[in-house]
Amino acid sequence: MSNILIIKHGSLGDIAQASGAIQDISDFHKNDKVYLLTTKPYIVLFKQNPYLEDVILDKRLSRFNLFYLFNLMRKLKKYKFIKIFDLQNSSRSSFYKKILFPNAGNLIWSSSETTLPKDKSKDEFDKNPVLDRFKHQLETSGIKIKKTMFPDFNWACSNIENIKKKFDLNKYILLFPFCSPHLKIKKWPYYNELIDLIKKKFNNEYKIVIAPGPNELNMTNEINAISILNENKSLSIVELATLIKDSSFVVSNDTGPAHMAAHLDARGLALFGSHTTAYKVSIERQNFKAIQVTDLNKLSAEKVFEYVIKSLN
Repeated sequence: MSNILIIKHGSLGDIAQASGAIQDISDFHKNDKVYLLTTKPYIVLFKQNPYLEDVILDKRLSRFNLFYLFNLMRKLKKYKFIKIFDLQNSSRSSFYKKILFPNAGNLIWSSSETTLPKDKSKDEFDKNPVLDRFKHQLETSGIKIKKTMFPDFNWACSNIENIKKKFDLNKYILLFPFCSPHLKIKKWPYYNELIDLIKKKFNNEYKIVIAPGPNELNMTNEINAISILNENKSLSIVELATLIKDSSFVVSNDTGPAHMAAHLDARGLALFGSHTTAYKVSIERQNFKAIQVTDLNKLSAEKVFEYVIKSLN
């Protein structure tokens, strides 16, 4: 029995996307112990992933913090990992390779760089859909693919009956109207107009709810919906996963919760502007679709409402 390491620092949407790849790696190495290196926000989440032996914390301190870097590398070396799957594919994880396995090829260190097609540059390869890139990376590294193209994030769910009972949640439409302050290009501005259309059509058949993150709590009064919290705090990732899974429908900007919804097989819709494409981020699934426009400010509430109606009827 040997030790295998997967590197996946974040973000939330990326973790949902990587769920299938993690399962394929674990299934292929079923006689080995598979560990995962991640950051603090995702430690608790990954500890309930059934395909992992354990989770290792990377605080991601500065590379110039030689004391931290030395201790992290020493800790990783103690595991005597025979193979690393870099699913983060970042400059930091590439830096770790230079320390741990400087001359390794794709059969020891699997990354987008070590498995890069000979006829493509890294920039060209990164234009492919994210799940296609995972598929190529793993197959080139000798892994048989079954789940990579069909991520299943249901392992992240938990019991939230107490929360649903408190807010009397039965049939509800879940909205994610916020986004990072530096990514305002992702924000669709007509959620309140959409809420009015839904309420006019369905009366009280569906509750309209939002689940604000920790940095969004002071913005909840901007949206005419019920804020779902747990003891006045944002839901944890595992609580949020279940809230999404049990919803009647999800409407979201291009954020982490949208990718969670896609890979929880929730019914819903993600709204994309010009910042990227739904194709590139592999978000469309059987029950979860996307509307792609050049300018989100020109996407009317009526247009989004039409799609919601088709899915709910």
